[in-house]
Amino acid sequence: MTPMTAPTPDTAEPILAVNNIEVIYDHVILVLKGVSLSVPRGGITAILGANGAGKTTTLKAISNLLHAERGEVTKGSILFEGQEVQALSPNTLVRRGCIQVMEGRHCFGHLSVEDNLMTGAFTRKDGAAAIRDDLELVYQYFPRLRERRTSQAGYTSGGEQQMTAIGRALMSRPKMILLDEPSMGLAPQLVEEIFEIVKKLNDEQGVSFLLAEQNTNVALRYAKYGYILESGRVVLDGEAKALRENDDVKEFYLGVGGEGRKSFRDVKHYKRRKRWLA
Repeated sequence: MTPMTAPTPDTAEPILAVNNIEVIYDHVILVLKGVSLSVPRGGITAILGANGAGKTTTLKAISNLLHAERGEVTKGSILFEGQEVQALSPNTLVRRGCIQVMEGRHCFGHLSVEDNLMTGAFTRKDGAAAIRDDLELVYQYFPRLRERRTSQAGYTSGGEQQMTAIGRALMSRPKMILLDEPSMGLAPQLVEEIFEIVKKLNDEQGVSFLLAEQNTNVALRYAKYGYILESGRVVLDGEAKALRENDDVKEFYLGVGGEGRKSFRDVKHYKRRKRWLA
């Protein structure tokens, strides 16, 4: 994997642009309602929101994994490196450099950690030597995987499986990784370790990240820009620093109550007071 110098997100052209997409399941259920977002080349962008807000559906729409769940993009467009990709197959999109790390890791439990990593190189045609070089690079970023490389993935810890899933994605030589709920089920210390590695990959390899995350606190510390989804719509977006300082975000997503907002009864009826629902 050749290191790239990541451009400054403020001036970079978007590597990904999602324009006003709608997603319907089973030809009836409208899940995404005009979602638009962009990811700058070399940036880390977060999609935030509660469970059921539409974060995973957004990622699956981008990676073209909706059809397996009887879902489809019915309006709007998705551009990766300036070209529409919503009609491409998932493996074609992987070859172009965009890959998703699924929620829940989805490692092959009966295969060794190293065999799991090698499956990420399935679409490559640049030879065994290049693949082995990239495997060594993965082990440099995830030294714990080197120690567990012969272990069956199904018998490793949740943190090790998350590392394996990200390492497997790296083996495809991605330009962009869609990372779905990387903190799910992990201890806080492991969450920090995973996000530190994500930041390192972004800084040193120039890999762009779009991550969907319920843990708003940690996501906004590592992302440069964020989008908050509710009920399939983007209700708020901005620089990560600005979102961290937003009173509504503090209360509803960071668990920090503002003055006069500390009563449970007030919080229970929060929808009446959210500025974006006013």
